Amino acid sequence: MPKILIIANHDYGLYKFRKELLQELLKTNEVYISLPMGDFIPELCDWGCEFIETPIDRRGVNPFKDIKLLMGYMKIMQELKPDVVLSYTIKPNIYGGLVSKFNDIPFIANITGLGSAVENEGILQKITLILYKISFKKARYVFFQNQENQEFFERSKLTPAKKVLIPGSGVNLTEYALLDYKKTEKMHFLFISRIMKEKGIDQYLEAAQFIRNKYPDTVFHILGSYEEEEYEGKLREFQEKGIIEYHGSQKSIKKFLEMSHCTVHPTYYAEGMSNVLLESAASGRPIITTNRSGCKEIVDDGVNGFLVEEKNSQDLIEKIEKFINLSDEAKKNMGISGRKKVEAEFDRNIVLDAYLNKINECYETKSSLAGAYTE
Repeated sequence: MPKILIIANHDYGLYKFRKELLQELLKTNEVYISLPMGDFIPELCDWGCEFIETPIDRRGVNPFKDIKLLMGYMKIMQELKPDVVLSYTIKPNIYGGLVSKFNDIPFIANITGLGSAVENEGILQKITLILYKISFKKARYVFFQNQENQEFFERSKLTPAKKVLIPGSGVNLTEYALLDYKKTEKMHFLFISRIMKEKGIDQYLEAAQFIRNKYPDTVFHILGSYEEEEYEGKLREFQEKGIIEYHGSQKSIKKFLEMSHCTVHPTYYAEGMSNVLLESAASGRPIITTNRSGCKEIVDDGVNGFLVEEKNSQDLIEKIEKFINLSDEAKKNMGISGRKKVEAEFDRNIVLDAYLNKINECYETKSSLAGAYTE
């Protein structure tokens, strides 16, 4: 049975956004997952995945830890001898690509967003781009989640591999079905994200403070774990003042989408394609988000939500207020329009088919080469 090695930096992404791919691959392949230990690993193993614990300093720049990661991938691939390697996020992409290249293993990378290391100019960006160029030199395919990311790589001449543009991770339209749009006394807004500056948490808090003072019948919810711990005290303060309701990290967001009226995502992080927005739109919830790649593709401005300038709290306040003043029917129709858009453009089956096709092509190429060597 063919062996597929999947390398990533977090179990949540595999469990939440690659479930259909993993379960399909497990029907005809041995699937090994190399990533840090996490809460979802037992369930991934229950599906049939073989777990290889691989610590990763996700946001750190310690070269010794990165060399250790590189050597860890080398050991895994030399012992396992996978037929195909799939990778997600920067460090698995770079170091997994380097080791796959060294061992002549078919390699498929996924750019899930540029990340701060690539988007922000400086020495770290230069080093990262050089590493990308080397590691992607023999990649079979590189998947991109938005057009701007793909164009950046093309301008930077980072990948000679075949490029595949997919609609992010897509969304499971059965799991995220169209929800009833409830008319309630209070209007509920959702912020769902890791709690960090670049995800727009400051803009959301500023908007919540202003809107709550002007419209007392509004509620501003926050879901997500702390990526930057300095926000822990700030969120506690805002909750004590009654400005927000913080719910921490949640395994499922469905119950919050059911009671919500709008998802607000004022990020200026280098997104690939926002899963939060895809799931919200699939559920029939209007969205207010930043006019930047990874977000703007999901919003037809004024049709299924509103776009705002990044880092602009005043613009965010104005768009939230504009939404509040819409009729109930207009809000509901915004949500229905979002559902239709997701059905047409972001069905996860589109992503699943793209992966399966390219993995099969890797197998076919490998088989034909093996046949040529034995003739």
